[in-house]
Amino acid sequence: MEKIFNNTEVAFSLKNNAELNRANFLFKMISHPTLVKMGSSLAHFAIKYKLPVEGMIRKTVFDHFCGGVNEKDCLSVVDKMYTKKVSSVLDYSVEGKESEEQFDAALAMTLKTIEFAKERQAIPFAVFKPTGVGKFDLFVKKGENADFTPQEQFAWNKIVNRFDIICKTAYEKDVLLLIDAEESWMQDAADALTLDMMRKYNKEKAIVFNTAQTYRWDRFDYIKEIHQIGLTEGFHIGLKVVRGAYMEKERERAQEKGYPSPICATKEQTDETFNKSVTYMLENLDNKMALFAGTHNEDSSYMLMRLMQERNIAHHDNRMWFGQLYGMSDNISYNLAKHDYNVAKYLPFGPVFDVVPYLIRRAEENTSVAGQTNRELSLIQTEIKRRRTN
Repeated sequence: MEKIFNNTEVAFSLKNNAELNRANFLFKMISHPTLVKMGSSLAHFAIKYKLPVEGMIRKTVFDHFCGGVNEKDCLSVVDKMYTKKVSSVLDYSVEGKESEEQFDAALAMTLKTIEFAKERQAIPFAVFKPTGVGKFDLFVKKGENADFTPQEQFAWNKIVNRFDIICKTAYEKDVLLLIDAEESWMQDAADALTLDMMRKYNKEKAIVFNTAQTYRWDRFDYIKEIHQIGLTEGFHIGLKVVRGAYMEKERERAQEKGYPSPICATKEQTDETFNKSVTYMLENLDNKMALFAGTHNEDSSYMLMRLMQERNIAHHDNRMWFGQLYGMSDNISYNLAKHDYNVAKYLPFGPVFDVVPYLIRRAEENTSVAGQTNRELSLIQTEIKRRRTN
């Protein structure tokens, strides 16, 4: 298999020198866990006390990892990336909301992004988070099969209705829909609800995609289990498969509450679970499956490319997508796209302060994944040197 991910000229072809230098600065900062912790604390403090730092956040970390403050703001980024055949997933990255009004606003925004996607070839997917449209605690309680009060039942019915409105709209407009995964203790309820949506809207093809976080050791069995349900009942299974985003929180809660950690014991075990999961799905593309492989891992990406070649799966087969986050792993995204694979970048957007929790999580993840930040930094610096010598 040809090694393509070292081509920094392709990877950073859309970045001018100033943007490349900003990326160099940011990833140098992110490579120091102490600086990330200090920055996170300062950001929370600035938001709480309404300090005038919005402009500084916008010009640095926000503009590197986000597409804009609203969906229209993102269009220039969307169009620019699509000139290199890299598609976008508009991700309204506002987190931690609690009121029914806020959930209805998130519903409206998700429907707006579906409409955006319908009108633009460059945006093949829409996405939403389960807790964007309903209270976290209700998902937890539902997953535990605890009895709801009448008020809670009413609120849960509204969550189900919001899910259905979003999935039905995606189905009617023929827009692929990713539903993000969250913490394990709320995920059972989200999984069950998403499976019901697949039953309704995935009869002809995969429209609704759930997310499997393979840093959980049970996710390979989960994938096989829902695949069998789909085969038995006659609907397609769409899955975004990722390594995961809540590892530290998961381990802390398991220890605090005295139950076995749902997280793989080692990074190697996580890699094995991810690779097994995506291999199983690729082998079953013709058995009612569709895969969005969300990975920043070069080895896993090469493995998928090799498997596609071995199984004669066309690079542009719409049942197989590669995905990365905007502002990260451009060496994977742009080099895959140059070789005609389906690639989509998650493009977060939202008001600057509302998106800060997302940005903090990105920075913390980069420091916790061994080698990720150093790899980014090395590629950026290689391209800076290449431009200086040319």
